[in-house]
Amino acid sequence: MSRLADRVTAGGFRAGWALVRTLPEPVAGALFDRAADVVTRRGGKGVTRMRSNYARVRPELDDAALDALVRDGMRRYLRYFGEAFRLPAMSRAHIDARVRVVGDGPVRAELAAGRPVLCFLGHLGNWDLAGAWGTRALGPVVTVAERLEPEELFRDFLAFREGLGMTILPLTGGGDVFAQLREHLTRPVVLPLLADRDLTDTGIEVDLCGHRAKVAAGPAALAVATGAALFPVSIRHERLERGWGIVITFHEPVTEPADGGAPEGGHPQSGTESGGTESDRDRTRRLTQACVDALGVAITEHTADWHMMQRVFVEDLAPGGRPR
Repeated sequence: MSRLADRVTAGGFRAGWALVRTLPEPVAGALFDRAADVVTRRGGKGVTRMRSNYARVRPELDDAALDALVRDGMRRYLRYFGEAFRLPAMSRAHIDARVRVVGDGPVRAELAAGRPVLCFLGHLGNWDLAGAWGTRALGPVVTVAERLEPEELFRDFLAFREGLGMTILPLTGGGDVFAQLREHLTRPVVLPLLADRDLTDTGIEVDLCGHRAKVAAGPAALAVATGAALFPVSIRHERLERGWGIVITFHEPVTEPADGGAPEGGHPQSGTESGGTESDRDRTRRLTQACVDALGVAITEHTADWHMMQRVFVEDLAPGGRPR
């Protein structure tokens, strides 16, 4: 991308952040819905990939139902951006009113005991709104962000998320991110990681909604290496009396017994470095599959909230796990 295009792209997002905050919420919502419908009608790689992914997880749908689901999915995807643009101007009370939480008792117990919490997230709902809520309602939130291009745009998103109270580590270009995350996990923090697709070519092949898929190994590898509790977390949009909110569901913690059997309750056994021994790799794989199982149910039940417009299923990847 040229420098001029870089400046236009970053400048456009900056202008969007400024403009959308000034609009009445119903007007902004209608504007983003209309934009989503235009994008859906035009199609393109992202819309086509979303439709393909939806077709895999919802094979019972006919073409008309699948088209309606994709339209709803694109509306929810653009709603995420509309809400994100408005987030910096939201008060704590406004954020709290937009968030409903399910199953947070065990998470709060871990933090109260002085222990960190790992969260295995999917690209579901609005994770930035969830992060802004978490920094105020739970404790310090530390996470990783994919480095976007152009760099100016990445810095804007970094400043935006840090402005919400989160600590953000770049996935690449910032040193050994795994070691940095381990260091943060020595204190009671909430560490959510988007993990339902593989960005590093070192991911794990799992079963997702009946199909083989590549997802990130990071959350489970950190749990094995540190003993931190690992929670699958799903987020979905929810219609409120006025506007939209989100539901954050903390599923049961994913752990395994010392004998390496099927995941169950309790704490994961501590290991060495990520992927250090065969048993560590096996345990990471088992914990990852258990997390994906929980997210798979949420994706099937609330498919339109899954903003997945990239290749995640193995059938769509070339040998070696890269996109075709």
